[in-house]
Amino acid sequence: MTLPVVTHWIDGAERASASGRTAEVFDPALGVATKQVALADAADIDAAVASAQAAFPAWRDLSITKRQQIIFRFRELLNERKGELALILTSEHGKVVSDALGEIARGLEVVELATGFPHLIKGEYSENVSTGVDVYSTKAPLGVVGIISPFNFPAMVPMWFFPIAIAAGNTVVLKPSEKDPSAANWLAALFTEAGLPDGVFTVLHGDKVAVDGLLEHPDVKSISFVGSTPIAKYIYETAARNGKRVQALGGAKNHMLVLPDADLELAADAAINAGFGSAGERCMAISVLVAVEPVADDLIEKITSRMAGLTIGDGRRACDMGPLVTETHRDKVASYIDIAAEDGATVVVDGRGVTVDGDPNGFWLGPTLIDAVPTDSRVYTDEIFGPVLSIVRVTSYEEGVALINASPYGNGTAIFTNDGGAARRFQNEVEVGMVGINVPIPVPVAYYSFGGFKDSAFGDSKAYGQQGFHFFTREKAITSRWLDPSHGGINLGFPQS
Repeated sequence: MTLPVVTHWIDGAERASASGRTAEVFDPALGVATKQVALADAADIDAAVASAQAAFPAWRDLSITKRQQIIFRFRELLNERKGELALILTSEHGKVVSDALGEIARGLEVVELATGFPHLIKGEYSENVSTGVDVYSTKAPLGVVGIISPFNFPAMVPMWFFPIAIAAGNTVVLKPSEKDPSAANWLAALFTEAGLPDGVFTVLHGDKVAVDGLLEHPDVKSISFVGSTPIAKYIYETAARNGKRVQALGGAKNHMLVLPDADLELAADAAINAGFGSAGERCMAISVLVAVEPVADDLIEKITSRMAGLTIGDGRRACDMGPLVTETHRDKVASYIDIAAEDGATVVVDGRGVTVDGDPNGFWLGPTLIDAVPTDSRVYTDEIFGPVLSIVRVTSYEEGVALINASPYGNGTAIFTNDGGAARRFQNEVEVGMVGINVPIPVPVAYYSFGGFKDSAFGDSKAYGQQGFHFFTREKAITSRWLDPSHGGINLGFPQS
């Protein structure tokens, strides 16, 4: 049987690839390939960028009112038909439908922020800075901007960027993950239905060839990226070397510090939700629970009892957690369980061989809990990106904060406590970009900005919020004088008036 091919989206329509290269797209819950996706070559890259470049002048010059109306219409269509998109996400990523709908809801927040863009791209005006001279500023779009998004949030992460970029007057070339590519085409078609002109939103499918093509193309003015830290660093260095503005968000190893006075029922629920939601394939997942003694044993008991009640299976059924995205990734994540045992940790719950409500060929790994993980073990140091929750025991608040701050990552963190003073001290002392207080996954709402510290972020700005609009615009400062006919004359000296 010939599998259907997910093609590029160029000039407002699907376009077959010039390369002839494809990759398989799997349904993770079934363990079988259901589609192919086109992999771009140089001709595809040039065609995509050329389409976006050609569309830029007219889109830049379209009135703010008309741009805003199109974005409002896109928001309404997306809200009406989000169920369609959720099923696409589940069929290619594996996350349960309720989680897919949650992803779309968080993306919609950014679309809604983008509808208010006229207020966020206003310039400033100073009258009579010198006699008869006014100075004012405008926020101009960059031109063609590139977005390279990861497999774990095929809808939300692109929506962190493209609604703001398009609202600000740019044209977009999106390169989604080849593991779950269909959401990008669906979003592009929906935006076209909302009235977006052809070429303003382009989808280019591919692998490293497509990535490097965008990083090096002279007509691409900026790159926005979310993914692992090694790739984020590569994206940042390569794009910057080619003269582009860059925001590259990298990996994480997020810690949740639990103090002895914390509500342990709340902390256990949070650990389950933040550790195993979306099969742990989140850059904001809690992967290390730092327990300040004497709470560890009690907390482990509460977490373990909750894990026993989770249903693992096909995301289209009434399950709590779905499969991992690919067989290769599942096997890599599972390998850390053996590493933990070899390094002297205690495997409390082993997710291998879990009973599932789904096809036995799916890419399954159940929630896994590991206690007493040494901080020099790869289980602690690596970003595992799966449903593996590590417990590290410490003797004090100070030791816990020192452990978090010693990490090369600084994406997200959380503290669970009923002590307001401890919480306030934590938010001041911890060297992490996004902090939760009794909130395990502190992803900011759309009018704040998303991004971490240290090796979790490279480049010029965070995603969305005011920083997003700053990233996708550049300021022009205009100095203006309209001469009074009664004045004039030549004066070669430096202006003194």
